[in-house]
Amino acid sequence: MLHKLVIDTVSAQATKLLMSEKGLPNVEVEKHLKALLQSALSKLDVVSRDEFDTQQTVLMRTRERLEALEKRVSELEAKAP
Repeated sequence: MLHKLVIDTVSAQATKLLMSEKGLPNVEVEKHLKALLQSALSKLDVVSRDEFDTQQTVLMRTRERLEALEKRVSELEAKAP
């Protein structure tokens, strides 16, 4: 969804810059710009905001569990002879 919004926004702005003399956007230019932007964005290694937030939550939980386990190991080591 984000990709489509970015593609449409950039394409619309570029089309405005490349308007024909009559003030009407050149449909072919817009079509080619969209295709070019889609191709470029598909090559990028990006994730959606939802995916990022989900992974961040998982990482935080994992970090909390690791810290708890480290604390427990330290306590057990302190009790060992």
